[in-house]
Amino acid sequence: MQRIGYLGPKGTFTKMAADAFFEEGSFIGYESIPACLDAVESGDVDLGVVPIENAIEGSVHLTIDYLIHEVNQAVIAELTVPIQQHLLVHPDYDGEGFTHIYSHSQAIAQCQQYLYKNYRTAELVYTSSTGRAAEIVAEKGIHTAAIGNHLAAEQNELTILKANIHDYDNNHTRFAVVQKTPTPLNAGNHSVQKHKTTIMVTLPKDYVGALHQVLSAFSWRKMNLSKIESRPMKTGLGNYFFLIDVDQPFDDVLFPGVKAELEMLGCRLKLLGTYPSYLMEINSFNS
Repeated sequence: MQRIGYLGPKGTFTKMAADAFFEEGSFIGYESIPACLDAVESGDVDLGVVPIENAIEGSVHLTIDYLIHEVNQAVIAELTVPIQQHLLVHPDYDGEGFTHIYSHSQAIAQCQQYLYKNYRTAELVYTSSTGRAAEIVAEKGIHTAAIGNHLAAEQNELTILKANIHDYDNNHTRFAVVQKTPTPLNAGNHSVQKHKTTIMVTLPKDYVGALHQVLSAFSWRKMNLSKIESRPMKTGLGNYFFLIDVDQPFDDVLFPGVKAELEMLGCRLKLLGTYPSYLMEINSFNS
């Protein structure tokens, strides 16, 4: 049985994504994204599931930077799931205001307008996950609240005071399934939405037209790019790498051609994964 690590504790969106995708396995929650990825690196778990991008707040930079700078792992699948943020309170809540509202930084950011309009005097406290926020409210009592999902409410015996408080309806998060030595996944009955390949491109130096030349290597081969993002190399100001998502599986013709062309320009390429992308239906989260 596979050991599957995830950003925990129980009640996080990451756990919901893992439960919806994997039909069986031994699930182990970790208190942070680095802890989960370190467990994959050390072999304590076979796979890791971590958030990588939200439709409202963008990339989860901690995940991207850790995958690039700290561990040597491949993305072997992508799970896109709907995210519904709720305001959770202690079952003894008396209707008074809150002194503190707890949640992960991304969850708080997804609900900024709601919080500003309704609870602008409450102190917003960042936690390692939405699941941990729910645990804190269960411990601290009636004058605190958490932002999280219905599973976090059930796991911690909290009440959903207000459902769907996220600022935009189309709130989805992409989760990456990572593995140290990539092997095909047993996807059960889940259907593949598309195949993707993620690569890292490092420029030799910043010069006029450098990014245009990189993109041209994909463009004239008619390779569609669904995302391109720059991140600091952490070696000094002005040093960046580009993370590029290509909407097709890795092959033995086009990608080697791109690699050869970019290496002639002095660029370095690293393959971060070629993988199926799954869109998880919201019904998967109603059980």
